Amino acid sequence: MLAFRPWGFAWLSLSITSPVLAAEPTAWGEGMMVKVHPDGTSAGTTTEVRLTAARNEFVSFQVALHGGDTGLKAVHARLPALEGPATLTGPDVTLYRQTYLVTRRATVPGQPVGRWPDGLVPDTDEVAHEPRNAFPFDVPAREARALWVDVHVPEDAPPGEYAGTVTVEAEGGFQRQVTARLTVVDARMPSTASLSSAFPLSPSQVCLAHLGRLACTSAELQPLLVRYQQLALEHRLTLPRLLPRGSWPPVWGDFDATWGPSMDGTAPTRLTGARMTSLEYEGPFTPGDLADFTGHMRERGWLDRAHARIGDEPPFGTPFEQIRDTGTLVRQAAPGLRTMVTTNSFQLKYYAMEPLVDIVVPLVNHLDGTEAPFVGDQRATYADFLSRPGAELWTYQSCMSHGCGPGILVPENRPGAGWPSYMVDRPSAKARAMEWLTFLFGGTGELYYETAMMLPTAWSDQFHFNGNGDGTLFYPGTPQVIGGQTHVPVASMRLKLIRQGMQDYEWLKAVSDAGDPAFARQVARELIPNAWQVPDDGAAFDAARLRLVQRYQELLQGNPSAPRMGGEPVPMPLEPQVPGGPGDSGGQGDAGGCGAAPGVSMAGVLLWAAWALGRPRGRRSAPRGLDS
Repeated sequence: MLAFRPWGFAWLSLSITSPVLAAEPTAWGEGMMVKVHPDGTSAGTTTEVRLTAARNEFVSFQVALHGGDTGLKAVHARLPALEGPATLTGPDVTLYRQTYLVTRRATVPGQPVGRWPDGLVPDTDEVAHEPRNAFPFDVPAREARALWVDVHVPEDAPPGEYAGTVTVEAEGGFQRQVTARLTVVDARMPSTASLSSAFPLSPSQVCLAHLGRLACTSAELQPLLVRYQQLALEHRLTLPRLLPRGSWPPVWGDFDATWGPSMDGTAPTRLTGARMTSLEYEGPFTPGDLADFTGHMRERGWLDRAHARIGDEPPFGTPFEQIRDTGTLVRQAAPGLRTMVTTNSFQLKYYAMEPLVDIVVPLVNHLDGTEAPFVGDQRATYADFLSRPGAELWTYQSCMSHGCGPGILVPENRPGAGWPSYMVDRPSAKARAMEWLTFLFGGTGELYYETAMMLPTAWSDQFHFNGNGDGTLFYPGTPQVIGGQTHVPVASMRLKLIRQGMQDYEWLKAVSDAGDPAFARQVARELIPNAWQVPDDGAAFDAARLRLVQRYQELLQGNPSAPRMGGEPVPMPLEPQVPGGPGDSGGQGDAGGCGAAPGVSMAGVLLWAAWALGRPRGRRSAPRGLDS
């Protein structure tokens, strides 16, 4: 044994005197579904990302950086172009610096509190096309940062293989490169989303965030609202309310000059021809005003996209009696103007609202829930309503998915499970899921209650209705914050993820329309078994999308005359329901998140009572009191 001791001492001596190698700064490629946190993110080694897209589709990826033991100073990045059968460059390639929202309370218990990536400061903004202050920035030692990269494939880009290199440089000679390889397939995504949307924007919050006051003149406010609408259209979404409250009736000539381009598809967006898919009536419910609005919508060819919200979240938002009175008035004074109510199938039928409603918008929690009577897929309960010509089913999510007030816990929201969510401190997959579920439910539109609720404090605080980011999807791009000369909206990562969900819907619809709806449903259902079991695995969403892309190509190769992406929809039959199984409910609807009817569960009543007591007066889904 003594013979081994010198070797042992020699090893010990070497371990003590040898210098510890410092971790060097580095950069690597990531997909869009990873949230790169400043703390706890380990340095990666991937130098290449692979992307697949149709013509006129956006694809995104990230370039992550780690400061190592020394940090990085004055980081710059550039991606001049992607080269292939054509050159993708200029406005079709945008780099962003990710910013971090500091959360102080978690949306869902167990989620980390601290810095979450969300705001995206552009190198050159998408609306005014001005250079902004995305670069340079620093990466502190032992922390991570990330860039977001958007690539829009022009609608005339030839199919084929493209490649481009993101070069990242910093002081001291640091340089790293990440290569993006893009396969453009032979398909063209429509500029106007096939899935309608209504994501309202509060004009007063825009005014306060950009100009520091609640009241703005029309000359001040309208250019801002037009820019927000443009950025929404670039993300395949529609802001359906266009006027501050109290400004009714509009001067139709001015209205058309301002909003006609967004309605007609002539606004200057990269999605050429993109049109708003909804426009909400905002005037008083009087026969003359309704008739005037409806007549102008019909004259301009916009009536099929206009609607009147005759009630919201009854009975807490709007009494059922008021919905019936308002619906009757609209039917009489404004024939042809669609009506919308946020409620569920049980309330719709029990309170005899079906003849007065064209668009029913239930909570996702009521379409595939966990508590009676909403356990399982509820699509079949809407079959009678949807059999009427012109009737539509839209979907929406709300704070009911994470609990609308302190102490209201939603047990389904746990790691690896949970409802779709547009909250900052939830996995990226949760923000991409809603459109997949809307497809599974046979929905034709999506409603979200607000996009600028906390816009004035968006850079520092978005906690609202017990969630970080509830009702806020934009950031105010003021020159003081992002540089440049022009006030513009700034996108959140969640807005990008919602756009990806909207594009996923196009692939689901394309496969279904081209002849294989069963495959589209199978892929979606394998990805999301239930609405309350959205996986956290972002890679699973990417893999499911690629299965759809491949199947669409196979369908067209097998049948060149099959309907192409962006064509007229092919009706999708509902899956048969088994008595006693999902969708077979034996009573009126539990309030859960949308009001009460006879037969509700006590748990639902208590949950709603707690939520109602904690909410401000007025309608949650439409913070229009801010616009008075």
